[in-house]
Amino acid sequence: MSEDDPRPLHIRRQGLDPAPELLAAGPLTRVTIGSGADAETHWMATAHAVVRQVMGDHKSFSTRRRWDPRDEIGGKGIFRPRELVGNLMDYDPPEHARLRQKLNPGFTLRKMQRMGPYIEQIVTERLDELEQAGSPADLVGIVADKVPGAVLCELIGVPRDDRATFLQLCHAHLDASRSQKRRAVAGEAFSRYLLAMIARERKEPGEGLIGAVVAEYGDEATDEELRGFCVQVMLAGDDNISGMIGLGALALLRNPGQIAAFQGDEQQAQRAVDELIRYLTVPYSPTPRIAMRDITIAGQAIKKGESVICSLPAANRDPALVPDPGRLDVTRESAPHVAFGHGVHHCLGAALTRLQLRTVFTLLWRRFPELRLADPAQETKFRLTTPAYGLTELMVAW
Repeated sequence: MSEDDPRPLHIRRQGLDPAPELLAAGPLTRVTIGSGADAETHWMATAHAVVRQVMGDHKSFSTRRRWDPRDEIGGKGIFRPRELVGNLMDYDPPEHARLRQKLNPGFTLRKMQRMGPYIEQIVTERLDELEQAGSPADLVGIVADKVPGAVLCELIGVPRDDRATFLQLCHAHLDASRSQKRRAVAGEAFSRYLLAMIARERKEPGEGLIGAVVAEYGDEATDEELRGFCVQVMLAGDDNISGMIGLGALALLRNPGQIAAFQGDEQQAQRAVDELIRYLTVPYSPTPRIAMRDITIAGQAIKKGESVICSLPAANRDPALVPDPGRLDVTRESAPHVAFGHGVHHCLGAALTRLQLRTVFTLLWRRFPELRLADPAQETKFRLTTPAYGLTELMVAW
């Protein structure tokens, strides 16, 4: 991308890399998003140390959006629109800790171990379909876009007969290409489904996330909080993991010497997954941080009420984090990257993400050891309007 790219600087990409102008930005710089009356000025953090400092200091920086002019920064009066109830990123401590604690039963080690065989089953079914489609076939449409939704349905506890409808409602609600009115209508239908499912789970808790939370906390976790968190899980998990599967496969096919990491032991594969997550970093940035007091960071004075956008891809390509950060090296020791955030808002589903990616790439190359790009000269189709970076298509052959 060139410097006249109309998109905000923090979401510009060039192939598998952050855009050069993003990497060239200072550790903490002023950026303007939008134009005319809609223009907004923010700070943008790109250096790894600065991003960690901002995201790790919840006393100085808030993630909660202010919707009421009377709600001062750091004040106790809280107005939160319904669509943000249950969204962990819109809660500051101690409110955040109260809600996150109630959601922990859905993400225990035991829960992840139980999810393992189901993830293998889902991935195997997708790879069966890829093989049946015949070479060449679209890895994104058949595998990357299908695995995360199925896994998240299992995590939440959506009945298997309902999953196609559930995912259709979810995708219609989150589809940025649809009009605001159509998305709102789909969102209402999605919310009605979730609230009906939560009501059933309260009567007879199942083994999914909702069932685990209501079994342990009952009415302490409200229906609206559970509904909102399920929406957040789908928004964050589906798009991010789909993006990582497609881009991860492309990165490995362009670096075939590194595929062996997924043909060895589990520790090698886990190290390789963590490097892919660092190298690709599909989320552009987390919720902007709002300064709750005057503070100086990286020599810059940030005033109370000003916002900071943290560029996760730029931070993970910082030479201070790893040597030669623009090179994919799956043999690296895992570095403290920020693809899952940092501090109290560190991603609750990080372990599930790693498990899915390790399973996908291990089984993919076990089934298709000769996998290759169908046409290496073909222009790669990146998706540029979704919340997370990814591919719209990846044609592979074997």
